[in-house]
Amino acid sequence: MEKHFAFYGAYHSKPINVMIHIICVWPIFFTAILFLYFTPPLFGLPVIHFSMFGLHVALLFNFGFLFALIYGLFYICLEPKAGTLAALLCALCWVASGVLGSWLHFTLAWKVVLATQVVCWIAQFIGHGVYENRAPALLDNLTQAFVMAPFFVLLEVLQAAFGYEPYPGFHAKVQARIAAEIEDWMKKKQKLLS
Repeated sequence: MEKHFAFYGAYHSKPINVMIHIICVWPIFFTAILFLYFTPPLFGLPVIHFSMFGLHVALLFNFGFLFALIYGLFYICLEPKAGTLAALLCALCWVASGVLGSWLHFTLAWKVVLATQVVCWIAQFIGHGVYENRAPALLDNLTQAFVMAPFFVLLEVLQAAFGYEPYPGFHAKVQARIAAEIEDWMKKKQKLLS
């Protein structure tokens, strides 16, 4: 996990870029699940119906559920404590997508998804280009960027707000690896320029 977090951290070392990602990564995840809310149920699984604030809500065990489930289980396997919190956030995104999807219906929901995705992705590219002066991690490791980003953003918040570490010394080891990766990148960049 140190290696993966250091890779991510080497692309997100400037505070403004980090803040942009903290603000944008989970909305990207949520709106992806919201878009997948409109896929049919998998394997004929039942639909959960309930009412909330006078709104009829249908929770579907569909690709949105599967997406949230796989992410949540993966995060728990990576690190049980923070991973459980991340899995709960994934489940909350699935439930919230059911509520929002039931309320907005597809005709409006896809516009919300598109607007959120466009704004959040542009903000992240600006964060990398303007503040980080480095291409986004997704250009070097697509899986890392799409699968790990929500978990790493959560770990950053937990560490900054509560001093949380998956195990003692994790943060110091990761910071050392980040510094080494940034130094290697700077050397390669300098070499290309000369």
